[in-house]
Amino acid sequence: MRNLVSWKRAVATFVGLVAGIFLLAVIPANAQSVTEGSFTASGDPGDWVTGGGSYSYKTGAGDVMNVSGNGNHVAVSVDGKNGDYWTLDLAAIQGKPLVRGVYDGALRYPFQGAAAPGLDFSGNHRGCNELSGTFTIQDIAFGPNGYVHKLHATFVQHCEHGAPAARGEVHIDNAPPPAELDLGLDISVEGEANSINGKAYVKGTVSCTAAAKVTISGRVTQIKDQVLIRGDYTTQVDCKPGGPVPWTAAADPTGTTPFQAGKAEVLSRASAVDPTYGNPVTEEKTTIVTLRKV
Repeated sequence: MRNLVSWKRAVATFVGLVAGIFLLAVIPANAQSVTEGSFTASGDPGDWVTGGGSYSYKTGAGDVMNVSGNGNHVAVSVDGKNGDYWTLDLAAIQGKPLVRGVYDGALRYPFQGAAAPGLDFSGNHRGCNELSGTFTIQDIAFGPNGYVHKLHATFVQHCEHGAPAARGEVHIDNAPPPAELDLGLDISVEGEANSINGKAYVKGTVSCTAAAKVTISGRVTQIKDQVLIRGDYTTQVDCKPGGPVPWTAAADPTGTTPFQAGKAEVLSRASAVDPTYGNPVTEEKTTIVTLRKV
């Protein structure tokens, strides 16, 4: 009997290690630092994850918390100043928003299937292979791109559907969500056709609501004497709020015919990565430009 018990514990330990590694992998890349939060957990005697102990953490006291979300799911991680590490996943039924309410019949996230809410509390190299439980969302507020503004939730988890339970509570009160990055793009109606190198020089301005490195790329198209002349261009500028930033770029014709004085169509695209949320932002514009021969 002792050998059987030891074997089961060894298997559970291995499963817990694998679960912990997996959780580190699935926490979304848009995790944000929690500015004000707390996390508590405790377990019954015999609970595998907590070992029957009690734990408490708070930002501002040396403990670090991170959170991420997508409207249906939130992932919370806790790094205790004492070396403890915990993760908590809470998810509504697939396709439903995570809102205030009681979520019964929760199964292990992210393997809960389409008909059940998801829950997973793991840490300190221990996790459940299977679980059942319930959690309650008392307060939750999302911002753009899954930004978690507020979260207050409690949970009860039973590893391997057993009687011992782990219980916990999380409070998060982050700063209001920053505004998303917005780009403005303008193209000057005047450009140049260089008679020496055949390139078309175009210019304009770009504006932004947050500091970002902006790439401006596009195409110059001109028809002269029934000949199609095209050339692509790209340039990059450091954009900061407060006013438009000028840009200039040169389009090299793809064929043997150089750009010439006259009208040309200029397509331009400004693109950058939102410094807060990490998502790509683009702005496009097309303008008829008069190229002056130089």
